Amino acid sequence: MTNSGSDRPGEFEMIARLFAPLSHSAPGAFGLTDDAATIAPPAGEELVVTADALVEGVHFLRDDPPESIAKKSLRMNLSDLAAKGAKPMAYLLALSLPDWIDIAWLETFARGLGEDQRAYEIHLIGGDTTRTPGPLTLAITAMGSIPRGTMIRRSGAQAGDLIFVSGTIGDAGGGLAILKGEGDSISDAQRAALIARYREPLPRVTLGLALRGIASASLDVSDGLLADLGHIAETSKVRIAVDVMRVPLSPALQACWRDDQVARVRAATAGDDYEIAFTAPEANRSVVLEAAAGAGVAVTEIGRAEAGHGVVLLDAGGREIAVPRKGFTHF
Repeated sequence: MTNSGSDRPGEFEMIARLFAPLSHSAPGAFGLTDDAATIAPPAGEELVVTADALVEGVHFLRDDPPESIAKKSLRMNLSDLAAKGAKPMAYLLALSLPDWIDIAWLETFARGLGEDQRAYEIHLIGGDTTRTPGPLTLAITAMGSIPRGTMIRRSGAQAGDLIFVSGTIGDAGGGLAILKGEGDSISDAQRAALIARYREPLPRVTLGLALRGIASASLDVSDGLLADLGHIAETSKVRIAVDVMRVPLSPALQACWRDDQVARVRAATAGDDYEIAFTAPEANRSVVLEAAAGAGVAVTEIGRAEAGHGVVLLDAGGREIAVPRKGFTHF
């Protein structure tokens, strides 16, 4: 990598200065001085591996703080691990850097990664850096561990299972809408809360661990609650019916978008929530609530799995709501 007129250091200097310190506590990372790393799960466990790419203008805005971009890129992957019931272990980072990225930006970015590494007990073990004439692009591959055979898949839902979701839905969509000019009538604190949910999602790692052996199917909400529940419906071969008025909204989003059916449809299709949506047998309802309370995360029962196919949103009278776009699509 060349500096191309910026004050950005060369590739190897950048790795040694900014990213090698993030690997020092990872035994198989070798201080990022080798071409590869080694990793071994604890005895009796297996690796869970996930990857996400983020592109400027699609997953974040250029003006977002560098530490927030770092945290969002890592937390998106942590959210995937959480939904599988996996404990975070290590990650790989690939960066494609345009010329506008300078050393100050990179230092702040690396600091954000370091803060989240400590918070979520995960370590950098390798990756790649390259220069690009296009937008800033990041890709993370994250690894977690789980007792063999216990990963919570998308395909385990059965007719009669209850549908739950953690936290609140639509906050990130509200935050993005504010950054694009909405929300002038709400308070500064409400605006800040919604923007924070867009820039720095909260992966539900502790809840995911607690759902092992309780949830029948699970995934994280990235492209929109309805769109992602559709993946469970497809792989489990069930119909998922969601009660629109049960979709949990935060007070800040209610202030921004109101608390009516229109707002809840918008929230259920907005995306970027990084909450866990999951199914569980009705007999496990109390166990689910106890697990959530123990993890310190609110969960809401929002519907039921039935015989059939697809995902539908129902109004207060049980009638299907027409939703032309169930969430974000990449292509």
